[in-house]
Amino acid sequence: MTITVEQIKELRSLTGAGVVDVKKALAETGGDIQKAITWLREKGKASAAKKGNRKTSEGVIGTYIHSNNKLAVLVALACETDFVARTDKFQELARNIALHIAAADPLVVKPEEVPEAEVENEKAIALKQFEGQKKPQEIMDKIVEGKIKKYREERALVTQPFVKNPDMNVGDLIKESIAELGENITVNDFKRLSL
Repeated sequence: MTITVEQIKELRSLTGAGVVDVKKALAETGGDIQKAITWLREKGKASAAKKGNRKTSEGVIGTYIHSNNKLAVLVALACETDFVARTDKFQELARNIALHIAAADPLVVKPEEVPEAEVENEKAIALKQFEGQKKPQEIMDKIVEGKIKKYREERALVTQPFVKNPDMNVGDLIKESIAELGENITVNDFKRLSL
C-alpha cells in the first residue's frame, strides 16, 4: 500500500506525532487514519510506562485562579529536565491540570492515597445499603469492593475523567504528554483554595 503525503499531513495534524512515527503507524494499519491514531496512542502509553521509574526533579508550579477570585489552585508538576519544564507544552499541561483540579476537586493524586478512614466510612455506608437483603456474602463483598474502587478513583486526580475531554482521564493526559515530550512527568502535589 502506498502512503500519500496527504495522509501523513492529516495524521500529523491530528496527533502531533513525528513524520517517522506517522509513516510507521500508517504502514502498520494499512493507511486507516483512525487505526493509526489508536496505534500511535498505544505506542505512546507503552513508552510512557518505560519512563515511569525515571526521577523527576525539575518542573513548574501550575496555577489557576477562577474569574470570581474565590477559587485558586496550585499544582506542582515535575519532569526530568529544566529544558522540558520551560516548554509551552509542559506549561500548558500544568495549567490544564490546575483547571481540572479547580473543576473536579480531587482529594489526592493517586487512588491508593485516599485515607483509610474515608475508605472504611464508604465501606460502612455500602454495607448498610445491603442490610436486610438476602444476597450471598461473596456477591455483597464483590459489590462493596467495586464501590470502594470507584470511590477511590473518583477522589484521585489521575483517575478522574479530564474536564476538557471526558473520554480520557488525567493519567492518560499525562501519559500522552510523556510520550510527546519524551520525559517522565509526575504530579507531586496540589492545593485547592476557596472562599
